[in-house]
Amino acid sequence: MRRTRRVWMRLACGVLGTAIAATVTAQPPGAGQPPNKGGAADKATSPKPAIDPPPGTILSPGEAPIDLGSALRLAGVENPELLLARQRIAEATAIRQLAVAQLLPNLNVGTNYDAHRGTLQQSSGNLLRVDRDSLYLGLGASAVGSGTVTVPGLNYNLNIGVGWYGFLSARQRVTTTTAVAEAVRNDILLRVYSAYLDLLRAEGRRAIAEKNRTEAAELARLTDAYAKAGQGRKADADRAAVELRRRDADLTQSEADALTSSARLCQLLNLNPSTRLRPIDGWVVPAPLVPDPVPLADLLAVALLQRPELAARRSQVREMLYELSLAKVLPFSPNVILGFSAGGFGGGSDLVSTPPGVVSGNGQTTLAPRFSNLDGRADFDVAVFWTFRNLGVGNVALVRAADSRVKQMRLRELETVNLVRAQVAEAHARVAARYLQIDATEKAVRASAEAYSEDFTRIKAGAGLPLEVVDSLRLLGRSRYDYLDTIIDYNRAQIQLWVSIGQPPANALARPVPADLVPPPVIEVQPGPRPFPVPRVLPMPLPVKP
Repeated sequence: MRRTRRVWMRLACGVLGTAIAATVTAQPPGAGQPPNKGGAADKATSPKPAIDPPPGTILSPGEAPIDLGSALRLAGVENPELLLARQRIAEATAIRQLAVAQLLPNLNVGTNYDAHRGTLQQSSGNLLRVDRDSLYLGLGASAVGSGTVTVPGLNYNLNIGVGWYGFLSARQRVTTTTAVAEAVRNDILLRVYSAYLDLLRAEGRRAIAEKNRTEAAELARLTDAYAKAGQGRKADADRAAVELRRRDADLTQSEADALTSSARLCQLLNLNPSTRLRPIDGWVVPAPLVPDPVPLADLLAVALLQRPELAARRSQVREMLYELSLAKVLPFSPNVILGFSAGGFGGGSDLVSTPPGVVSGNGQTTLAPRFSNLDGRADFDVAVFWTFRNLGVGNVALVRAADSRVKQMRLRELETVNLVRAQVAEAHARVAARYLQIDATEKAVRASAEAYSEDFTRIKAGAGLPLEVVDSLRLLGRSRYDYLDTIIDYNRAQIQLWVSIGQPPANALARPVPADLVPPPVIEVQPGPRPFPVPRVLPMPLPVKP
């Protein structure tokens, strides 16, 4: 009996010693050693760290914080394309003002001097040698001899139809230019928003790259320690080191992407590209702009009413219709030329100043000075006429050309309608897909994080393989990037959908609350005794048989 008890005692001691030895062997080397006191000999013999530090950064120390609102405000003030579109509106407005001003006559003020030496032919055919001079000063110019003032003081030269339809066309051009400027503003808004999302994505990927690099460095340190202590394979340590080098490359690439995204945003904001912009958003979260319950058919209807591109096409069609009407009425539209001049006119000749002078209309001989004083003079001329270009054949060609331009513009309007509808449908599909992908990628991040944590715990306990941890680390890093990209793409799809429907006001997207979300009515119970309990909610109506 005693001998049996001794055997069992020896067996228990052996098992306990084996377990303790296995536990000590499973711990990383150096885990149970006391800390170094810092002696000179210890410093001289301390080994070189096995894991390299993080790579150098390419980011400059200075940065400029920015948010989405500030970026949009800067784009509205400093963007050259938007400023150019606004100047085009100013030009079209000035042209419209010029078209209205065609109703007013031109004002000419000037003078002219005429000197003749030699022979003239009279209306009777007689040749007359005379030296004469004349001077005119006042409204108009070019008053010579007995003719009217060639350049009237108040000059009105206009075709009635051209003036009226020109004014209507100029007004439509202002409408078109305004709509085009609004379309440019929407495009700049979309580009700035997308550039800001790219900058936000770059900063988020850089943060993820830093976290992935930290985890890869810890894994590389652990596998390297096991390999040096003879408790792991060197191939596993090399595989972990390669994974760490890849994480270093990802970190450097994320910094380059951040600088590139910042430069693109600076270009849209008209800023110095050397300025490194950094978003102040601490988290990347989904930002819905268009309510999800709005169906696609309603969004298409809103887009057809709100898109400035369609408004510009409709205005261009009206402009072409005005030109067609002008071409039809042009042969019957009169041309009006009106001129009025008033000023001082004087002069003389050698015939009137030399005795015996010249014979005037009453038969008396008149003797006048060589150059008389200026005397008052007024001229009023009106001419109205109609023009048939090339005997009417040119007018027919003008009508056909204007009709062709109307048809071309209608086809372009149809092309724009199809383009708008396609953009809305594509953006709506992307929003729906990205919304579902957010949930899938979020679950993938949670699952991969749990898998990596479990595999890393097992390898620390000596029960797992390093290859499993490396694979889990790769899946975790990829799922983090996918989760970030999905949220960014969802926000991008939202802004694309909002811009594609023309940035409508909030009431255009308002919809009634679904019936299943409306709370049931409550019965107001008067205080006092009652013979039976009254339910707080109305009961469901019973079906009535026919």
